[in-house]
Amino acid sequence: MSTKGIVKGIISNLVIVEVNGPVSQNEICFILFGKDRLMAEVIKIYGKNAYVQVFESTRGLVIGNEVDFTGHMLEVELGPGLLSKNYDGLQNDLDKMKGIFLKKGQYTSALDENKTWHFEPIAKAGDSAIAGDWLGEVEENAMPHKIMVPFNFKGSYKIKSVAKAGDYKVNDTIAVLTDKDNKDIPVTMVQKWPVKVAIKAYREKPRPFKLLETGVRIIDTLNPIVEGGTGFIPGPFGCGKTVLQHAISRQAEADIVVVAACGERANEVVELFKEFPELEDFRTGRKLMERTIIIANTSNMPVAAREASVYTAMTTAEYYRAMGLKILMLADSTSRWAQALREMSNRLEELPGPDAFPMDLPAVISNFYSRAGYTILNNKETGSITFIGTVSPAGGNLKEPVTESTKKAARCFYALAQHRADSKRYPAVDPIDSYSKYLEYPEFAEYVESKISDTWIERVNEAKTVFQRGKETYEQINILGDDGVPVDYHVIYWKSEIIDFVILQQDAFDKVDQSTPVERQKYMLEHVLDVCNIEFKFESFTEVDIYFKRIINQYKQMNYSEFKSEKFLKYEKELMKIIDERKVA
Repeated sequence: MSTKGIVKGIISNLVIVEVNGPVSQNEICFILFGKDRLMAEVIKIYGKNAYVQVFESTRGLVIGNEVDFTGHMLEVELGPGLLSKNYDGLQNDLDKMKGIFLKKGQYTSALDENKTWHFEPIAKAGDSAIAGDWLGEVEENAMPHKIMVPFNFKGSYKIKSVAKAGDYKVNDTIAVLTDKDNKDIPVTMVQKWPVKVAIKAYREKPRPFKLLETGVRIIDTLNPIVEGGTGFIPGPFGCGKTVLQHAISRQAEADIVVVAACGERANEVVELFKEFPELEDFRTGRKLMERTIIIANTSNMPVAAREASVYTAMTTAEYYRAMGLKILMLADSTSRWAQALREMSNRLEELPGPDAFPMDLPAVISNFYSRAGYTILNNKETGSITFIGTVSPAGGNLKEPVTESTKKAARCFYALAQHRADSKRYPAVDPIDSYSKYLEYPEFAEYVESKISDTWIERVNEAKTVFQRGKETYEQINILGDDGVPVDYHVIYWKSEIIDFVILQQDAFDKVDQSTPVERQKYMLEHVLDVCNIEFKFESFTEVDIYFKRIINQYKQMNYSEFKSEKFLKYEKELMKIIDERKVA
């Protein structure tokens, strides 16, 4: 007999329910509200009272409403048909819903139960299988979608039968497994999994070492992220988080892109829906949306729905990772998720931490980021989730709790700077404040030495040093004036400007410059550093400004030209002539 309850208290979308039986943490229940059933999740249990967060507006709800408990946690429905879909945090298909606003108590199926998929078997009768093993495959938007043994299966099973190649619906039986008690269990293409429990379908989770190419120079060159790695992008409004996310989505080495808009403003979510379907996919020549899943919750939705969106997105990413695919997950913005946690913590009257955020905020963020990673599957294939979140600190304050807590969990820190955005230096990632801890990993050093250059990390650190010296010199020039410092100071500053304009800045709207392969990044970085190591002769600071602007212009023309094309080589030749004009023999 399922547990029932009665509403005893209402604090916005926190509802106190008196129960007549057992309930568990994170269990889902439905509050009966007229003809509607409002979904909620248990977040605290105290005696006979269960504190539940409601995923809908509680306006009109009264004390005395009945509550039905389901006996299971918040789940996602997993199977063919997820790609190119727009979902909310509860995995309702937004394209199936009518009207401007979501209706209270309205829920939809995440998958199309009437669509047929062409199934090709992988396993065969008589094989042994465990959770996560591949039974067969269907094609989903030109991507191989593996049909797997459900993740909640425990122990080993014997495959009794597998469906022949042919067309099936998602709820058709495609395999029959026999457990240790000789009980036959039918398996379909659909399975469900709790969103707050990580999917475990791999043998091990080794330390990542392979560079994930994003095509963005300031990331790949100066602060690389690895396949299965974690990073985050904090920055104030208007610094280019959206454009940078779009660039990474289009160009990164990923098979599937999962985007979680967890509590963004409605106009930003609409922009996401409008622009992603129009973005061209460099990898396939099709539309990027065909290999993208969007989980969207706007800031005017209840905080519980905002919190659910990030977990729904991560569980979906884990599902595709278990197929041996490379997943890129983006969350915009985790600040809204943290604010949702803060609101519920305050309503529960818990002891507040810094800025009234929950005391366990660092642990919650760390636990979530730990679900990303590079994995070796049961069949020795590999899969990965590379997770990059964005943080929107109030006033651009990078010392606030969400940014500080995320710093402890993420390995890469891409700080967007207001001063760079104001001067139109995009991507506005601050090369001084930003960092990648993967540069310290010996496994990563071995990888880049074998794949790029045995002096690559040394050259990257050299570029950072030149830029740092240029920044320090500029501050002195700014204080003492152009003619108040030696000419050499101007040379140091302008050499750092070459690195800034040629390596760090990138045109996301130019067909050539928007994406730079690592081979080209290596060539250009070494080229620029060789120029920075040249000694030049000048009589006055005015000569320095004019001369280095000519050099930067030639480099910019090279960036806009196809790599090593006739045009590219022409600009490079002209550049070398300019350099010879002032080069000390």
